Amino acid sequence: MTVGLLAVDGGQSGIKVRLENGSERTEMKFPGVQTDEAVLPQLARVTKRIISETPTQIDTVTVGTTGLVKEELDAGRLAELIDSADLRQLALAHDSVTSYLGALGNDHGAVVAAGTGVVTLGVGPHQVARIDGWGHIMGDAGSGYWIGQQALMAVMRDYDGRGERTALTAVVKERWPDLSEAYIDLQALPDRISTVASFAASVAELADTDQIAAQICARAGKELADSAATALLRVGLGSSNSVPVAAIGGVFEGQHVRASFIHELHSLHSGAQVQAVTGNGLDGVQLLAHLPTDHPLQGLISRYHR
Repeated sequence: MTVGLLAVDGGQSGIKVRLENGSERTEMKFPGVQTDEAVLPQLARVTKRIISETPTQIDTVTVGTTGLVKEELDAGRLAELIDSADLRQLALAHDSVTSYLGALGNDHGAVVAAGTGVVTLGVGPHQVARIDGWGHIMGDAGSGYWIGQQALMAVMRDYDGRGERTALTAVVKERWPDLSEAYIDLQALPDRISTVASFAASVAELADTDQIAAQICARAGKELADSAATALLRVGLGSSNSVPVAAIGGVFEGQHVRASFIHELHSLHSGAQVQAVTGNGLDGVQLLAHLPTDHPLQGLISRYHR
């Protein structure tokens, strides 16, 4: 039987997995991580399913996930939940770590990962700093959820007559024709976080022609730039002449948010260089298995060996 490595990238919009067996690679996607539930059992269920359905002997599992609190950063506990006789090594980290590795590898700099949520990680020669990633209630400024929430608030201001008219109102009315009932329906939805975040796409699409949408995009870019600059400062890269910054995730696919981010970041840190990224979160999860032992990120990774 052949031996393989399983990489698991747990996000709110989906759990992506990659199984590598020599030169063969298989990728799959499962329903996303629910951050109001314990995260490790959710990841274990997906991993156990793959192990049971593949003929490959999986002896190494690497995991990067959203929603990971300190008590759950326990690779040994996850190994217990997976309960596989073949498992020999397991690495577990927050998805800020794996997003960083996928974007910048071992280089020093900062990575802003903005999807439904957002988290920024700065890595210097000796220090690591995580900025935001505090969830939709207490943080995630500039994220897809944040943008969607700002859109819904602007729509209700338009509806009430308290705010400017916006084309976003028509978009939201497609989902809730009676806007006076929208908040009740939204609060009852089990997928309300992803539902709110889904309106970020409309904000990006309307930013060329709608002033409110354009303002939301500009503010999102400013929030994300502030996080990146803060991360660089905290890890000792605040005065570097040239330091790489990666902007990844669906939020940055909108040209208005991206343009605002680059402009605001340059005003905060003239040496920050936003660069193109070829890797992704799954690539970063896989790199957990090969990270140098003296890398500053090692302190944020839990490892299990048998």
